[in-house]
Amino acid sequence: MVLYAAYSPAQVVSPISKSSSSNRTEPRVIAESDHQIPRAEISRNALKVVQTLNDAGHESYMVGGCVRDLLLSRKPKDFDIATAAEPETVRQLFRNSRVIGRRFRLVHVRFGREIVEVATFRASHSSEDDDGAVNVNGRIVRDNVYGTLEDDAWRRDFSVNSLYYDARDNSIVDHVGGMEDMEARRLRLLGCPSTRYREDPVRLLRAMRFAAKLNFEIDEASEAPIQELAPLLGEVPGARLFEECLKLFLGGDAERSFEMLTRYHIFEELFPETARYLEVPKAERFVRQAFVNTDLRIAEGKPVTPGYLFAALLWEPMSRLTEENRQNGMPDFQAIEVAASDAISTQNERIAFPRRFSLMAKDIWNLQPRLEQRKGKRAGLLLERPRFRAAYDFLALRCQAGEEELEELVDWWTKLQEANPVDRESALKQLPPQGSRRRNRRRRKTAEA
Repeated sequence: MVLYAAYSPAQVVSPISKSSSSNRTEPRVIAESDHQIPRAEISRNALKVVQTLNDAGHESYMVGGCVRDLLLSRKPKDFDIATAAEPETVRQLFRNSRVIGRRFRLVHVRFGREIVEVATFRASHSSEDDDGAVNVNGRIVRDNVYGTLEDDAWRRDFSVNSLYYDARDNSIVDHVGGMEDMEARRLRLLGCPSTRYREDPVRLLRAMRFAAKLNFEIDEASEAPIQELAPLLGEVPGARLFEECLKLFLGGDAERSFEMLTRYHIFEELFPETARYLEVPKAERFVRQAFVNTDLRIAEGKPVTPGYLFAALLWEPMSRLTEENRQNGMPDFQAIEVAASDAISTQNERIAFPRRFSLMAKDIWNLQPRLEQRKGKRAGLLLERPRFRAAYDFLALRCQAGEEELEELVDWWTKLQEANPVDRESALKQLPPQGSRRRNRRRRKTAEA
């Protein structure tokens, strides 16, 4: 990437409202020959949307992560468009579209499985705006105040996400010094950091995610209030936090994201019960290994389910609760069942994990002691359980993270899965019988006597 000598971030002043436009500098326009974004890497459908909007007289650009990633020679996940056209106007131009959202009204234009998101240029709020509102803590609860391209550039979160690609001449328009931050590999929040984090506390998580994903440093001013404002995440709906956790942990940079979250004491706002035990080496090692394995699977193109990672993140608090229940006289499987429900219920007060993932976590936990009991037909039946593979992977994770006593057990289950039907049947016949209920009942009576 070419180093562009223009203004430095210190010279860039973010306006507080629409009336302060006199403080803004002229935008820099970077020609195609200088930025080297290959047009062939841009979605044809996104180009089609931009061209249609421009042809209809509505100023339009590609913006955000797609421009940033193309500059870094990364493949964009999706393509977003910013335009002067309001949502209903966009909707009329594209029959394959629909308006979504209340807090932010957007238009989704669908091309088969690809969705191109179109947003109208937004501006800062003023007290008399009917379409913009913040709560008593400064958090934006409605944001449909429309403005110009320049207004929109300053309303975005980070400077590197505020670069606009003009498909008419393949240039990049930079109002905020984003190109210089790209060259410095610097993540800089636009405007007053405390105000911007208060407007939307999820920006705290976005800072962690982008710093981890892009291997960028957070600039000093943007970094300073993070730890103090981390508790504001408690105001964010649990469903939205769940979506942000998927982006943090299932994007291929889970381990680095975990390091960022713990460094700034944000992990404890998301998973408070798990965070209580991170000072215990065994617990920290287990969580970290879960993230390492997640990144490896994604790098290899293998599927990763949130339910499995959820089970790993809550394993330590669930195990502690299980042991407490056992000490209070509960039978083993009941102790696990009650502990699982309690651990999930407590976590859902902070992050709303969909029920299907909670059920998967429970199945994985419940199968752990069963995998340790290699008895008779029971072992063969476990192989047919829908969650067997996930439970087996979890057992292997436990061994990998330090439970070395499980190594022989993991090896046995591995060989059993790989064996042909004859060898598998032979291995199962060599196991001790699982026993009868009558014998178990007699043993219990003897123990009570």
